[in-house]
Amino acid sequence: MATTMITTLDRSSRAAARGLSDISIRNLFIIPTILFLIVFNIFPLIYSLGYSFTDFRASTNAPANFVGLQNYRDLLNDPYVWSNFAITAKYVIISVAGQLFVGFGVAMLLNRDIPMKGLLTTLLLLPMMLSMAVVGLFWKLLYDPSFGIINYALGLGTFEWLADPKMALYAVALTDIWMWSPFVMLLSLAGLSAVPKHLYEAAAIDRAGPFYTFFRITLPLVAPILMIAVIFRTMEAFKTFDLAYILTSQPTAELISIRLYKMAFQEWQTGRSCAMAYIVLIMVLAITNIYVKYLNKVKER
Repeated sequence: MATTMITTLDRSSRAAARGLSDISIRNLFIIPTILFLIVFNIFPLIYSLGYSFTDFRASTNAPANFVGLQNYRDLLNDPYVWSNFAITAKYVIISVAGQLFVGFGVAMLLNRDIPMKGLLTTLLLLPMMLSMAVVGLFWKLLYDPSFGIINYALGLGTFEWLADPKMALYAVALTDIWMWSPFVMLLSLAGLSAVPKHLYEAAAIDRAGPFYTFFRITLPLVAPILMIAVIFRTMEAFKTFDLAYILTSQPTAELISIRLYKMAFQEWQTGRSCAMAYIVLIMVLAITNIYVKYLNKVKER
């Protein structure tokens, strides 16, 4: 009892000496953060939601007229928009699957006792430390039909990677895989290092083969962290814009983000572009929700 009273007095005396109570210090950090979120996140969301129900055009001084759900109906009935979604889905599947395959494969190699493992890991992380503009310009040079090293290495002559919409999609996806596979590798390494060693020792005693060890021990235990990587990368790949725009200059790969940019800042259909942004947001949230449910099932196994 005496010890508790002394501790309470010590805390009170320290707070008095600081001049601020613990609650005041906590509020000092929380209140600015909440204000920041309201001003820069919540307010623009609400503001753009209001515009999505209007025919507002930022290029004119005409007032915004309320049109209800007309923008949403037009977009959902537009086959061109659905084509953009299909291209984006294809890009997301290629990009995320590639990152998962390369990142996890490299992590499996680095999870062994190899010389200069730390240096190799650091070097492999370099791509994701670069800015998107640098990566885009770097790979644009590599894809160049006249002096790009990729055509020279593959013997493709003056093959145009970025002029054809179909090939441009693969080119952007390949660049995204190169840049973000290290992120998956880093998460996979953390998951692999957490697998108990005695499980492998028991499997070795039972003379289990590499195939059995991988699918019965390694993959099930690393699956939750791989799912987290897939969730993050899917969300990022779905809204890819800068990389596609820099690589193709006049974007030939019509991802939904590129279409959204054109609608908002080239065609100046501000109200309709806001509606499209909310459709994209709802789709990303739905996909993420599916992933999270699957992640919870994986954890329960």
